[in-house]
Amino acid sequence: MKKAVMVISHEMFRDEELLQAKEALKKNGVEVKVASTELSEAKGKLGAKVMPDMLFKDIDLKDFDAIVFVGGPGSVQFWDDSLAHRLLREAVSSGKVSAGICAACVTLARAGILKGKRATVFPGDSQELIAKGANYTANHVEKDGLIITADGPLAAYAFGEEIAKALKG
Repeated sequence: MKKAVMVISHEMFRDEELLQAKEALKKNGVEVKVASTELSEAKGKLGAKVMPDMLFKDIDLKDFDAIVFVGGPGSVQFWDDSLAHRLLREAVSSGKVSAGICAACVTLARAGILKGKRATVFPGDSQELIAKGANYTANHVEKDGLIITADGPLAAYAFGEEIAKALKG
């Protein structure tokens, strides 16, 4: 069974981007763990309450086939996070799926993994991707190799399905 870890901010993650993408992954037979900066109940922008399975700092990529950063206003906490950047670069170099949705795509861009890649993001953050060398497409979901990005909540389920498809090979 393929395994994915979804990284959320402890406050103000985007509910649909976690819950709908997670549902699509599980429906496709992917085991999903949720990681955050605290193990207490995390709260989504729209009121979802989620108990993380693990701490963000404890993610070991050897245990996962994909790492997924979830958007929402709180996701800016990972934009310049050195551990987030290291995990994303490690995922790419070891042939794992690296994904981000909405504002979380900026974390992928700042980690340097979108340079020369087709990618999308929440439209208001498109200049962040362009500045880091991504080929911004404005599509709802974009896949370039094993890197998958999506532009926001309306694309959340399709984003999850694209990750699952990539994991199946």
